[in-house]
Amino acid sequence: MPVSIKKKTKRPGGQRRVGQAERLKRMWPLFAAALLAAGCGSNSDDAPPPLATEQASPQPGAGDPQPGAENPQPSAENPSPDPAFLAQGQQIFRFDTFGDETQWTDTLRMHEVIGSAVDPTTALSVGLKVDAEALPPAVVQGIQDGSVDLKSPDTTVALLKLNAVVGLAGKVETINGKDTLTRVGVTCALCHSTVDNSFAPGIGRGLDGWPSRDLDPGPIIALSPALSATMKAVYNSWGKGKYDPRFNLDGLNGPQVIPPAYGLEGIHRITSTGDGEDIAYWNRYVGVTQMGGHGTFVEPRTGVSVTNGTDDLISDKLPALQAYQLSLAPPAPPPGSFDPAAAERGKLLFNGNARCVTCHSGPEFTDANVRLHLSSEVVSEPEPGGAPSYASRSATGLYRTAPLRGVWQHPPYFHNGTAATLEDVVRTYNARQSLGLTETDIADLAQYLKSL
Repeated sequence: MPVSIKKKTKRPGGQRRVGQAERLKRMWPLFAAALLAAGCGSNSDDAPPPLATEQASPQPGAGDPQPGAENPQPSAENPSPDPAFLAQGQQIFRFDTFGDETQWTDTLRMHEVIGSAVDPTTALSVGLKVDAEALPPAVVQGIQDGSVDLKSPDTTVALLKLNAVVGLAGKVETINGKDTLTRVGVTCALCHSTVDNSFAPGIGRGLDGWPSRDLDPGPIIALSPALSATMKAVYNSWGKGKYDPRFNLDGLNGPQVIPPAYGLEGIHRITSTGDGEDIAYWNRYVGVTQMGGHGTFVEPRTGVSVTNGTDDLISDKLPALQAYQLSLAPPAPPPGSFDPAAAERGKLLFNGNARCVTCHSGPEFTDANVRLHLSSEVVSEPEPGGAPSYASRSATGLYRTAPLRGVWQHPPYFHNGTAATLEDVVRTYNARQSLGLTETDIADLAQYLKSL
């Protein structure tokens, strides 16, 4: 049966069935589930002298292969995978739920919430995206001339049937003559892909690897009738572009910015705390502990041990998924987005008096492959709102120096988003490390960062 996008009509509000609140807290919220597909948080924390160490990363689960061992990072000895392998990884990144419908549909019944309460206007307002390339001409025309009802949840169901909502995978069946969302899951693209807005705000061609910093999961999660008022308050406290990838495991609330999934080739520590030595470690972490996909994740350093289902729908997909993520290059700065002369002056400061190169070194502007850093060395702590140190909740207890290529694209900055702009980043370093930079120096250094 062809997809039908309904014209504007009045329709009565539907009943929403109540789920299980405690199960929801344990299983984790719907719309931000893919946060750590490539790491959690992108901090620009500087840390001059000490060399910090950590234990070797453990096996993900009994009998499981070491994440990423099947697909080492590309190098001269191990060239990039062939296009077919990358295409497979892209398909996994965009559309694979790892079977997490078991969580979001069977346990939480979130398909009922979406089908009755989430219309396209609401979805776009909280940062969900629509892939314009998945829309047939008739739907494009209907959106343009206003004949498609963007205030109806039925339209959201139709868009899910078209596979056009970035990061959401829905099964739509005809029941009693009406298209009905019967299953829903989430994918990596939810948080780590956006669109270029070429059709309209929130509607355009996909940009994989770009963090969805205007995604606001809190209000969407708070739609769940299974949540208590206390839980709703936690989710609504996060803000746009933020997610706490450990709250469902340790009960502490300290949201982090959604990180980019591009520019990771050659970098072994790909999260803000350097947990794991490849992307596959975190893909498994997110796939199991956050998305609710079928498989196992075990991390003795934090005491996390989670198994979902009796099958493994994750392990075999990790090599292609990692290869695709490593192929995502950081975006070049848009023409005219920075002052070249000021950037040249800023480069001299970066390598000189500002001491940035002490940690932001090498071609990717990070020393993450060499060392991690103590929380006492970074400028982004203490955490806002009195939250505990994010590093203290991690497997390493340490922080990674963030790579800087493409840094212009993803404000706010530091792992917790406490710096709104690159100028704010420099001012924070200047104050905390007594660098003695003038306002002109700060402006020049920010222009250099915008040029990377």
